[in-house]
Amino acid sequence: MSANAAAPGGLRRVLETCLYVDDIARARDFYERIVGLEPGFKDDRMVSYRVGDTMLLVFLRGATTAPVEMRSGTIPPHDGAGPAHFALSIEAGTQDEWSSHLEAHGVAVESTVRWPGSDALSLYFRDRDGHLVELATPGLWGIE
Repeated sequence: MSANAAAPGGLRRVLETCLYVDDIARARDFYERIVGLEPGFKDDRMVSYRVGDTMLLVFLRGATTAPVEMRSGTIPPHDGAGPAHFALSIEAGTQDEWSSHLEAHGVAVESTVRWPGSDALSLYFRDRDGHLVELATPGLWGIE
């Protein structure tokens, strides 16, 4: 297949985003108590969170560097290092409430951006592993 060949299409959305953390209990506390996510699958190496119709998967760094054998197939190894970035969509008009909530939990809002050409606004803060979390109101990237 040539590099210029068209992909088959049918892509609809990013289904899951993965983060790698140094302390899974600390990450769970942050994402459950402060961000308000409900855990799904969890074990000593990972926890899953449903966010709308997508998933946030949080893995213990180094715990997925070997294949995971399951009766139904093999999950290839993966891992990550360094601070990552991802954004969660929030309802319009809730940014001040979120900002106050984060600061009440000792989480500094690092930056606030009002996006030119739209009503979208983003709040940026760090989780306990230094990942940059963005909370964005509708309109960013033209997505409601």
